[in-house]
Amino acid sequence: MPFEELVDIMRKLRSPEGGCPWDRQQTRKSLTPFLVEETYEVLDAIESGKPDEIREELGDLLFQIVFHSQVADEAGEFSIDDVISGIRDKMVSRHPHVFGDASYDTPAEVLAQWEDRKKEEGKQRESLLSGIPATLPGLLRAQRLQERAARVGFDWEKIDDVVKKLDEEVSEFKCALVEKDEDAIEDELGDVLFMMVNIARFAGANPENALRRTIGKFIHRFRHIEMSAAESGRRLTEMTLAEMDALWDEAKEKAREKET
Repeated sequence: MPFEELVDIMRKLRSPEGGCPWDRQQTRKSLTPFLVEETYEVLDAIESGKPDEIREELGDLLFQIVFHSQVADEAGEFSIDDVISGIRDKMVSRHPHVFGDASYDTPAEVLAQWEDRKKEEGKQRESLLSGIPATLPGLLRAQRLQERAARVGFDWEKIDDVVKKLDEEVSEFKCALVEKDEDAIEDELGDVLFMMVNIARFAGANPENALRRTIGKFIHRFRHIEMSAAESGRRLTEMTLAEMDALWDEAKEKAREKET
């Protein structure tokens, strides 16, 4: 089967006899950047909406999981089979409404029993907010923290209340700017961003994806300015802000025409 073949390839790459010098040299620590990079490449592929790219990047990410598992296997810690068995057993245990006789009608009920199952497994958290990786991107971490707190009712009642709080935080940020207090500026800006994540959550939008989309639009429109400048034989530094703004608007209009 393809998966077993992939595992065999990984073993061969790490083999002292006839393996690859680079692959043999890798450690759990040295592989970490590749794991992060491949994860983000999967996200880029998903955003592109191209199935072939998604398939390829998922394969690259799977290879990293197999790689880490092989390193652990060689150290006598666990194997790829242990990884698979562990997640299999966890999914069956935490879905008694699918693999057992329990009945849950809403996603909220499913999440509540998920936490109960963790307690039964001896994974009682010191805090409801524990277990959310500090290494997550800031927007995603804020979203996960807010979702956890909301499970026990620590949340706004409606999005209008969140918007009012955002207005309050923006006013405080403006005051910090006027006072030129660097610590206050950073603190208040953090509050504004945190409230924007709250708004995204209430609106059913993913803040990380929303920002990534905006970044994509910025890159596309700025590239239009660069290419237009190059076509006219000019450098960006030779153009006025008004000229660049006009090209920016031109890129926006072209994007709208493609959508219609």
